[in-house]
Amino acid sequence: MTLPAGLPAYPALARALRTTTERLAQEVATPSPVAPGWSDLEWKVARASAVMQGTTVLLSQRLRWRGPDAWQQFLVTQRQQALERDARIAALLQRIDVALRAVRAGCIALKGSALRRHALYGAGERPMGDIDLLAPREESAQVGRALEALDYECVSDVRRHRVYCPRAALANVHPGEHPDNPLKIEVHFRVAEPLPIRLVDITGTLIPEEGGCGLRDYASVRALFRHLMLHAAGNMRAHALRQIQLHDIALLAGRLSDEDWAALLSSSDAQGGAWWMWPVLDLARRYYPDLVPAIVDEFRGCTPAWLRRTSMRKTLTDLSWSNLRIAAFPGIYWSRSPREALHFMRSRVLPDRVALEELGMSSRTQPAMVKTVSWYGVSHARRIVRWMFSRPPRVQTLVSVQSALAAGERA
Repeated sequence: MTLPAGLPAYPALARALRTTTERLAQEVATPSPVAPGWSDLEWKVARASAVMQGTTVLLSQRLRWRGPDAWQQFLVTQRQQALERDARIAALLQRIDVALRAVRAGCIALKGSALRRHALYGAGERPMGDIDLLAPREESAQVGRALEALDYECVSDVRRHRVYCPRAALANVHPGEHPDNPLKIEVHFRVAEPLPIRLVDITGTLIPEEGGCGLRDYASVRALFRHLMLHAAGNMRAHALRQIQLHDIALLAGRLSDEDWAALLSSSDAQGGAWWMWPVLDLARRYYPDLVPAIVDEFRGCTPAWLRRTSMRKTLTDLSWSNLRIAAFPGIYWSRSPREALHFMRSRVLPDRVALEELGMSSRTQPAMVKTVSWYGVSHARRIVRWMFSRPPRVQTLVSVQSALAAGERA
């Protein structure tokens, strides 16, 4: 597959992404004293890998070696930008809390916003692309009014969530969590992930018994952990995982009691089940063996055989944005039956109208991706042909790599 002009050949770029992603992943978990002997291309691609994995600030604090001057300056800049964005996030969360209380509505602050309350990270260490909220469906109008009072407007309403953006926001032109990128707010009315097509819904396990206005916490640490796992599972299935998600899970795993682990393992179907948890826990333990307890082995027994065997062979690169190739049927092995696998394949080959509209919306809101490679601008039939007979590169990955290479030339 020919990549856009100015980029290395496909095999060289894919190899550089894998080499840098896996080495930097180990450096975050277990820092080594010796710098990698990378080529100039690999040092540049390493910037894209670190940004896509959300670990730039962690690397800036944990590395025991110095790389080239351009790499060191990259880490310094990333930390400065992360601190700026972190301050903006903190201020916006306070404003959201006040606005929700003014309309007598309550939302659960999800994922990264919730982790801030548990003091697992220092300022700027844990990146956030946006702010996620879980709202009761019956309070959607009040929540909308609260966000509009903050000068936000709803820019899309899709199956998974409603997206609100600042009315005066500029287009997102920077890769990663740049401080100048607008802070989006995503309002969810349920928490569910298609694995790969059947929804695993855990909404009921997250909501605390007592209501209240403003920004609220999960029902428990276990509920937060369950959500982090499910979100990671959904991203693993879609090859959109970030290492920072595994880092979240590894850090929070130490806060769970034996009772918490037993409750997760015995999750009923109404609670989303436990069949999908082991691949997430196993991957987290492979990269963070000193943080994830051995009790996760007990989850292996409730995992379907196809999922268990296949997931054991997958690496962070395979399951994340560092995977350069667009897969025809990503994560099909999460299917729980042959019929479900066929249903998933059909949904990819013959997507419904809503899926095509959401794909078109994604391309319209991120024009940089459309300019990088002709993928979103072609018909779905042509995309299918490319799946089958070539190695189509992922547009989001190429955008990150192009930005890193361009920055490397300027350095």
